[in-house]
Amino acid sequence: MEFNRIISINDPLFKSMHELMKKVFPPEEVLEFDLWKEPLEDPGIRVFVAVHNGDVLGATEYRYYEDFNVAMTDFTIISQPGLGIGAFLAQKRLADLQSLAAENGKTLTGMFAEIYDPYQVENYEFGGVKPMDPYVRREVLSHLGYKRLDFTYVHPSWNNDGEAVTGLDLGFLPMTENLYELEADLIVHFLKRYYSVLPNKPQAWLEMIEKLETKEKVALLPL
Repeated sequence: MEFNRIISINDPLFKSMHELMKKVFPPEEVLEFDLWKEPLEDPGIRVFVAVHNGDVLGATEYRYYEDFNVAMTDFTIISQPGLGIGAFLAQKRLADLQSLAAENGKTLTGMFAEIYDPYQVENYEFGGVKPMDPYVRREVLSHLGYKRLDFTYVHPSWNNDGEAVTGLDLGFLPMTENLYELEADLIVHFLKRYYSVLPNKPQAWLEMIEKLETKEKVALLPL
């Protein structure tokens, strides 16, 4: 299996990846095809696909913030079971991020991820792909060491229509065993940076940020 980076919407592998995204994710979570042009050309956004016998069987997008020394996993897609796609993507991604942190003269602090909570919303189908089932994914992420940040999380819809997307937790994977909370200031600055591309922020998101700005720390709790 190959771990190939995509840096252009003209890459034939990107079309396959985008079709895979539309198959497994809700529509409000998928950026339109043409709007991917600038993100793919951004050196800070890393999009890789798992390719087996010429076919795109999985994908992951993530980024590393040098000034925060944290990463964000935007998404991970696994198209079918029994091939070790998830483990392959996770291992390759972590190795790449650790290398980026080392180039920055640091050891990676951890990695954010938005994690679906099927106990809040039970109608996520993800194209009927069982490895993408939110119950399965949540348990896998828990085994990997992800924690959930202790606040009610919403995010702006990627349709940029000002709607709030609920039914998720903001998770964090600490790279040290003794990290039980995060600075609220880090979370606020990260979220503002991450969603700066979407000008239409829902009121619920703005209120969430305002509440976080009144805190010093946010606890990391089990998934």
